[in-house]
Amino acid sequence: MLTRRRFLMTTAIAAAGFAAMTSLSGLAFAQEPSPTVDQAELMKPGVLPEMALGNPDAKVKVVEYMSMTCSHCADFHNKTFEEIKTKYIDTGKMYFVLREFPLDPLAAAGFMLARNAPGGKYFDVVAYLFKTQNQWAFVDDPLSGLRNVSKQFGYSPSTFEATLTDQKLLDNINETRKRGADAFGITGTPTFFINGKREVGFMSVDEMSAKIDPLL
Repeated sequence: MLTRRRFLMTTAIAAAGFAAMTSLSGLAFAQEPSPTVDQAELMKPGVLPEMALGNPDAKVKVVEYMSMTCSHCADFHNKTFEEIKTKYIDTGKMYFVLREFPLDPLAAAGFMLARNAPGGKYFDVVAYLFKTQNQWAFVDDPLSGLRNVSKQFGYSPSTFEATLTDQKLLDNINETRKRGADAFGITGTPTFFINGKREVGFMSVDEMSAKIDPLL
């Protein structure tokens, strides 16, 4: 549903010269997604370099599809992820892959800034955007909010604009989103696959640990 607030976000970006951001395609689903997917197919990289943490040979492989403007995704990354990272990723027990599934043009803009961040700080930018989500995602001038975030990670005004007008990068993010929908039945965010088994929605540390521990 396009709310007035969401409309203001989108038009603010377009009015600033970032009309390319509105090229996100719609989603159509013919059936309910399967509770599991083929693990080998899931782990194949897409058109963009994989953004992953941990040991690729770990017993547990988790793939998260998320959107930068999703409040449930923000809750997971702000309240759950760091402890899960310490407990499983940093100890070599889990391989964690994050994939883009923007729900709107503003989310795509956030991903573009993370992808192009100087020094390869993708996960740092994602974490910061989630921690400050209320300061850029749910305001009347999201472009200024994103510009302020970008300054924290070494963007100049020119590189900020160049990133948000990078049509090839946007196309590849859209393709990642499309593959998630078409190949794996993603219908919302966050969606996790834990060794191929689908889990949808926010999970606490205890809830996620309960899914992971039996697989170790």
